[in-house]
Amino acid sequence: MTDSKGSTRVRAAGAKRQRLMSAAAEVVHRQGAERTTIADIARAADVPVGNVYYYFKTKDELVAAALSEHARRLGTLTGGLDALPDPRARLKGLVEAWVSQRELAARYGCPTGTLAAELDKRAEGGLDAEAGRVIRLLLDWAERQFRELGLPEPDGLALTLVGAYQGMSLLANALREPGIMDREGARLLAWLDSL
Repeated sequence: MTDSKGSTRVRAAGAKRQRLMSAAAEVVHRQGAERTTIADIARAADVPVGNVYYYFKTKDELVAAALSEHARRLGTLTGGLDALPDPRARLKGLVEAWVSQRELAARYGCPTGTLAAELDKRAEGGLDAEAGRVIRLLLDWAERQFRELGLPEPDGLALTLVGAYQGMSLLANALREPGIMDREGARLLAWLDSL
């Protein structure tokens, strides 16, 4: 027999953990890992600070949770794009999704790329490799699309595409110019059509 109160508590705990992960992803993207506090994340998730420690013992665990959330969001995006029948349309959909985040990119840069760069500067390691794994998920997905198109060197093409995204989001952020995302996104779409 299932205890309905117990299952309700489990669902509530899962929802609270997910709120914390989502808040961690948002706050760390806006403020960076070093400037973000556990209290900042608790406030954004609308969770008492003391409750955060039930789910995440350290700030680094919250940063890892933010990276997991970035990976989950990437999986949701690419999963939706996988429903498209044509790999070129999937790749173009990815570029269009990037461009649709132009304001966010101009203000804070790429969520995973900026975090990877910040974490790489830390003396203690581990989280920088985790950020690299999230970027690797994107590279692998793009490589599969180029391979399905039958193009030579799909790994190189994936690297070119993701590198172009990192570059355009970095420049949009550095110059605080969202239009860079529009212009470079249009170039990427034309490039994909030319392949």
